[in-house]
Amino acid sequence: MTFLTFALAGSLFSNTALAKEDKVNTYEKIDLVGLGDSITFGFNLGTNNNIPSNYAFPFLIGENANFEVRDLGVPGWTTANLLQAIKYDINFRQSIRHADYITLDIGNNDLLHTLKKSNHLEQLPVKIASMMPKLTGNLNEIIKEIRELSDATIVLYNFYNPFQVNNQPMHKLSNQILSLIINPKIASIADKYKNVKIADAFSAFDEKQATYVRQGDIHPTKDGQTVLANIGKNALGIKK
Repeated sequence: MTFLTFALAGSLFSNTALAKEDKVNTYEKIDLVGLGDSITFGFNLGTNNNIPSNYAFPFLIGENANFEVRDLGVPGWTTANLLQAIKYDINFRQSIRHADYITLDIGNNDLLHTLKKSNHLEQLPVKIASMMPKLTGNLNEIIKEIRELSDATIVLYNFYNPFQVNNQPMHKLSNQILSLIINPKIASIADKYKNVKIADAFSAFDEKQATYVRQGDIHPTKDGQTVLANIGKNALGIKK
C-alpha cells in the first residue's frame, strides 16, 4: 500500500479515547493530553483502529510517569481540523483546561495532501513552500488557542522522515524538505511562546526508518512510538 493510500485511509477515522477516565468527573484528573493525528493515535498498532493504541506515545509517556492520559489523536486530521476542535469542541477545550502537560503532533496530513497533488517530484518543493503559510498559520493559531485555555507545558513534535532509506529519491527529497523548509518553521513557532518545547522526531528517526517506521506504511512501529515517548519526556523535563 502506498504512502498516499494511508493518507486517504486515515480520513476514514474520527474517534478519540480516554485513558483511566474518572467516572464522577471526566475532567477532574488529567495529567497529559495528546493532540494530533494518526501518529498520536498509534495507528496500525492494535488489533483494530477503533480506539487509540496503548502503544501510542502519549500513553507510553503516561505509563512511565504514572500519568492520567487523554489521547485525542484523530487519524487523518490536518492542522485545520485540530484548530476547529480546539475552538469549538467542548471535550477538547475542557481536556486542555485540565491538563498539566500537552503533546502536539500535527501537520503531517497537510503535507500528505500536498504530496497527493504533486504529479512530479520536481514540483514538490515549490508546492510545499506554497502550502507552508497555511500550515504554520494554523499551527500558530492552535498554540494561541491552547494558551488561552491553559499554561500547561506543551511539547511540539517536528516531522520525521517516513520514507525508508532504500526508497529513493523520496527519502532524500523528504530529508531536504523537512530539514530546510518545514521543521525550521515549526521551531520558529515554538520560540514565540512560553513553555513550548520541541521534540526533535526528525533527528531521532534519522536513517533508522527500518526500525522506527512500519514497512509499507508511514506510521511508527512500537519502537518508533517508544522513541517519540522518550524525546517527549525529555522535552517536558519528565525524569521518571
